[in-house]
Order: sequence, then C-alpha cells, then structure tokens
Amino acid sequence: MVLTMDTMNPNVKRVEYAVRGPIVQRAVQIERELKMGIKKPFTEVIRANIGDCHAMGQKPITFFRQVLALCSYPDLLEDGKFPEDAKSRARRILQACGGGSLGAYSTSQGIEMIRQDIARYIERRDGGITCDPDNIYLSTGASDAIVTMLKLLVSGEGMSRTGVMISIPQYPLYSATLAELGAVQISYYLDEDNCWSLDISELRRALQEAKKHCSPRALCIINPGNPTGQVQSRQCIEGVIRFAAAEKLFLMADEVYQDNVYADGCKFHSFKKVLFEMGLEYSEKVELASFHSTSKCYMGECGFRGGYMEVVNLDPEVKVQLTKLVSVRLCPPVPGQALLDVVVNPPQPDEPSYDTFIKERTDTLATLAEKANMTQEILNQVPGIKCNPVQGAMYTFPRIHLPPKAILEAKEKEQTPDMFYCMKLLEETGICLVPGSGFGQRDGTYHFRMTILPPKEKLKIVLAKIKEFHQHFMAQYS
Repeated sequence: MVLTMDTMNPNVKRVEYAVRGPIVQRAVQIERELKMGIKKPFTEVIRANIGDCHAMGQKPITFFRQVLALCSYPDLLEDGKFPEDAKSRARRILQACGGGSLGAYSTSQGIEMIRQDIARYIERRDGGITCDPDNIYLSTGASDAIVTMLKLLVSGEGMSRTGVMISIPQYPLYSATLAELGAVQISYYLDEDNCWSLDISELRRALQEAKKHCSPRALCIINPGNPTGQVQSRQCIEGVIRFAAAEKLFLMADEVYQDNVYADGCKFHSFKKVLFEMGLEYSEKVELASFHSTSKCYMGECGFRGGYMEVVNLDPEVKVQLTKLVSVRLCPPVPGQALLDVVVNPPQPDEPSYDTFIKERTDTLATLAEKANMTQEILNQVPGIKCNPVQGAMYTFPRIHLPPKAILEAKEKEQTPDMFYCMKLLEETGICLVPGSGFGQRDGTYHFRMTILPPKEKLKIVLAKIKEFHQHFMAQYS
C-alpha cells in the first residue's frame, strides 16, 4: 500500500470536525436501524446538531426559489404563473452568465454584476461607506472563503509559524483548518458568566502566552456567535479593532448570522462599518476580511453553497495571489452566486413580490426569536443545566453539571464526559446534539450545542425530552 495511516499527511489526522463527528455517524446508524424495524424507545432521530434550516422544516423564501427556478429552466420565463419582478431578476442574472446559462463557469472571483450588487448591499447596510466590487470574492459558502484566507496567512516554521487567535468555544471549521494547515491555534476564552462576552484583557493574555512559541498574525471573531449565540456590542468591536491595530493582527470577521439578532438591546454592527467610523487611523491601517453566506439568517439555503468575502486594506500584490489561489478551483457554484444576488437585491416596495417577501422574512426571524427565548427558558428550569440568553445566531450552548460517577464512567469508556452524556441522550431519546468538547470549553466545564431550528411544537418535545433525560441521568449517577 502506498497510502497508509503512516504515510498519509499527518495534519489531516489531526483534523476534527465535531458537527459531523462520531455522534452524528451513530445517529445515521440508528436511522438505518429504525428503517429495518429494530425497536427503539423512540420513533425518529431528531438532528439538533447542525444549523441546517430547511432540513429542520424552515420554509424557503418564495421569491428566491422562483428566481432560481427561472434561472435553472429559462423556458419558465414564458409562464404566466411567475411574477414580473422574479422574471426581471432572472433575465438580468442569465445575461451575466456565460451563454446565458447557470451551467457555464463564471470568472474565478464571481460574476461581476453580482459582485457589484453585493457591494451596493454592503453600502446600504453600512450607512453609505463605500465598497469596491473588486474587493468582493464569491465563494462556496462562507467556509470556503475562510479556508482560503487562512491559507494565505499561514507560513513560517518553529517560532515563526503563524498563530491564529480563535474564540473558545469556536466553530470547529477554524480549529480543523488550522490543524490541516499546520498552523498554531491560539485560544482565547469567551466569558460564560457574562453572556459569552469577549474581554480584551483575555485577548491580551492569550496573545502574550502565544508569542513564546509562535508568530501571532490573525484574530478570528464570530459575531453573532456560534456556538454561543452572543451578539457583540459596538464598544466591544471598537476594542477588538484597537487591539488588532496595536498588535498588527489581520482581522477575520465571520458575520454569517448578521440577520439573526433576537435579544432586546442587541444590534448587529459590521466590523467594516465600525472600522471606518473609527477614523483614518484605523480604516486605512487595519487589514480585514469579513464573511457572509446564504446558508443562515432567514434564507437558510445551506445546500446552494453561496457566500462571499470582502477584503479591506489587503496588500495589492497579495490580492493578485488571492485571485490566483481562487482561480485554481475555477469558480464558486453559479446557482449559489445567483441566489446570493437575489438575497442582496430582494423585492422593492413597488414590486409585486414585496409584501409576500417581507411577510416570509419577518415571520421566519420572529419564529426564530420566539424559539431562542423558549429554549433558554425551558433549559434554565432544569436543575444542573445553566443556559445563557440566546441573543443571536441559531444555537444554544448550555452548561451541564455532570456527577463524578458519570465522569468516571466516561473515562473508562475513553470518552469525554459530555460526549458520554450526548451519546447516552441519543441512544435513549433519539436526539442528536454535539458535545461541547467539539467546540472547546474551559477545563472542568461541560456543555452541548443544540440548534433552535426544529419547528416550535417539535422543539417543545425535544426540550421536554432533554429535561426528562437530564433528571434521570442525574439520579442514575448521583
């Protein structure tokens, strides 16, 4: 054998991605067993492990799907069932595609017209701060752009090896990519007792510690937070930007949940907007890449893999290298680009689809806000579970108290205690959650991540089952 565990890339072996890890593989097995008629204490597996909106019953936005249907099968442009605004969007997108077809490759950076539309959307969002379409790179979901940016940043050996600061808890894409690239992960901890807020003194501690063994070059921020659901205040963002400027760190702002803000008094502030409002001292100096996607917010169109990144203050020579790097993969999926165009260019008040679009968008976000509140309220009623408010995004990351007896049994089974807990929950209730250890957590604390996406009635059942399971688990191991 040429390719064995001994000869393969050692970095790949270090990659872990909990969101689709062993617990999810077991959930798939259980689903097969249920289909084969094997009796379980439940009739279905409920996957609350991943932010896959439509799989969890969220309805697609009608206008988006109409435009995509028209783009995919242009003969429908003659069909009277489709509104005129959907048809005009589809015609415009198709005119920008090679040969008037979604099946043609696009330029590597993404279709120019769509990049122009994204730039105008960013300008509207950020109160008129200019955006150059040439700084926009379309991507296969936001993940692809994040990986690309990290590839550009990682270099050096030993003490000069690139260190990248990531929050703990974090979305495992970051730790997995850093492991694959052989970069150094610099962990900074969010403050669980203060609603998972980010403390600049903790950034400073993590950075000083890391300077002893690597060369810190980038700081990643997820806002609103995944898995922790916090929304950063403007004051906090300003502090982060000052810190990045003082320490000469490249800023990466993962903003894919920017429409998912639920808590009173919380508001989404884009890093770019804050950066430019802080004045030339920062806006001409701090290097920033920010990311957005069609997969989250009210769209939830994960499968189309649409996303983009905007780069600010990138060295022009590095930008040439970035364009070269993305061109190796030819182009992002064109249907995803088309979807992104409609997201940033939705129906206007004078168009026929406007009322339906606004109603669907408002209803989707209002339902998510209701579910965020309900999840936190119900989980906090359970002795031994402590849940912070879900200010934004699509997840809750409650802390669970586990008795010493359960921790001991987990060690005997060579599992982390929260993996042991989540695996037992899956086997007994059919509910699939992700253990907190897959996202990182302070030593001696245990959590799980759960999405708030199941339909309201099903979510109530899930929460009731978790409550019942936890009480039974505590009684069994106390």
